[in-house]
Amino acid sequence: MSAPITASLASAVAASAHPLHGGAADYDPLLALVGDARFVFLGEATHGTHEFYRERARITERLIAELGFAAVAVEADWPDAYRVNRYVRGKSDDRDSNAALAGFKRFPTWMWRNKVVLEFIDWLHDWNRKLPPTTAAAGFYGLDLYSLYTSIAEVLGYLEQVDPQAAQQARARYACFDHYGKDSQRYGYGASLNLSASCENAVIAQLREMQAHAFDYLRRDAADATEAWFHAQQNARLVMNAEEYYRTMFRGRVSSWNLRDRHMADTLDALAQHLSAAGGKPARIVVWEHNSHIGDARATDMGEHGEWTLGQLAREAYGKAARLVGFTTHHGTVTAASDWDAPAERKRVRPALSGSIEAAFHHSGVGRFLLPLNAPNPAVLAMAEPRLERAIGVIYRPQSERHSHYLYARVPRQFDAVLHFDETRAVEPLETSSNWHAGEAPETFPEGI
Repeated sequence: MSAPITASLASAVAASAHPLHGGAADYDPLLALVGDARFVFLGEATHGTHEFYRERARITERLIAELGFAAVAVEADWPDAYRVNRYVRGKSDDRDSNAALAGFKRFPTWMWRNKVVLEFIDWLHDWNRKLPPTTAAAGFYGLDLYSLYTSIAEVLGYLEQVDPQAAQQARARYACFDHYGKDSQRYGYGASLNLSASCENAVIAQLREMQAHAFDYLRRDAADATEAWFHAQQNARLVMNAEEYYRTMFRGRVSSWNLRDRHMADTLDALAQHLSAAGGKPARIVVWEHNSHIGDARATDMGEHGEWTLGQLAREAYGKAARLVGFTTHHGTVTAASDWDAPAERKRVRPALSGSIEAAFHHSGVGRFLLPLNAPNPAVLAMAEPRLERAIGVIYRPQSERHSHYLYARVPRQFDAVLHFDETRAVEPLETSSNWHAGEAPETFPEGI
C-alpha cells in the first residue's frame, strides 16, 4: 500500500534536490555520480515526452564529450538503429539524419522518428566527423528484439556476400517463417498453440552454423570484416530470441517480458565486449530505455510478480559500474496512441495521483530537479516505503489511469538518481497529423461535440 504524501516528505525532497535551471552546469552533480561507471542507464516515464528525450540527449552529449562514452544503446530494433550507427560513423550513403532514421517504420514510429532524436543524431554525426582519424567514433545501437523479418534479411544479405552456399542453406531454414506474411505475432500464435510447426530448431541451427564458420568469415580481406560479422551475428541471435519471444508471448506476460529484457542485457554485454576489443579498453555505454526496463525490478511489484529488468540484470552483472537514472513528470502532454498500431496523438497527462512519488515531487515546489539516491539524504530516508509510480508506454489510457499506468516502487532502491520535470510537453514526431496538432479537447469540453 502506498504511503500518503506528507509535508515532511515534500520538504525532504526540496532539501535534497538539485534544481535544474537549463544551464551548462545542470548535470555536474550527475556526472560526479557517474564517476568511472561504465554503463549509465537513462530512463523515461513515457515514450513520448519532449523533456525526457531532450535531457537524455544533453546528458549523453556530455558523457561522450567529457567522459569518453563510446556508444548510445536504445530501446529500438538492432537493424534500424544500426542504419543510424552507420550514418553517424560516416559509413552510409544516407544524405542526412532524417534519411538515416527512415528504417524506423514499425509502430510506434515517433519513439525514434521525432525532432529531438533527429537533432541528437545531427550532433553525433558532427561530433564524429570532427574527431581525429585515430579516435574511435561514437556509435548508436538498438537492444530490442522485434525485428524478426528485418534481421532475417540482414543475415541473408551478409551470407550472400561472404558465403553464397551458406546463404542458400540459411534461406531454406528461415523459409519456416514464409507462411505468415511477415506477421511475427501470427507466427507466435500458431506455434504457441501447436497450430503450426515451430521454427525453433531452424533458428538455433542457423546461429550455431554461423558461429562455427566465424574464423573463416573474419579472415576475409575486407576492412570491415569484424564489424560486418558482429552485425550479422547479432541479427542471427536476434532472430533466435525473437522466435522464442513471439512463441511465448501468448503464454503469459512474465515469460515474454523476461525473455525480452534478458535479450537486451545480453545484447548490451555483447556490444560492450565488441567495442572494448575494438577500442583496446573497457567501453563505456549510455542506455536509453523506459523506466520500467532500466529500473531495478527488485524494488517494485514487478519483481514480486517474477519479472526482472535490464537495470536489475545490469546491477547483478556490473555492480556499481552501472548507474540507473529514472525520469518522472507530474502533468502536461504526451505523444501516445489509444491502442496498438493506432495513430500518434497529443494527449493530456493527468496530474499524478495523490500518494504517488510524482505527487510528492510536485508538492516539493521545485519544478525541475535532480535527486541523487545513491547516498543517504532526507529524501532517501523519507521514501523508504513503497509508493505509487506512473509508467506510460506507447499507449496512454487516462480513463483507466490507476490500473493501466501505475506500479508500486521503492524509488531509492529502484534508481541511483531521479530527474523530475513537473510540467512536460509531448515530443513532436517527424510526421504529424492534424489530430496530433489539435491535441485532446479539455476535459471540460461539452460531451457529444
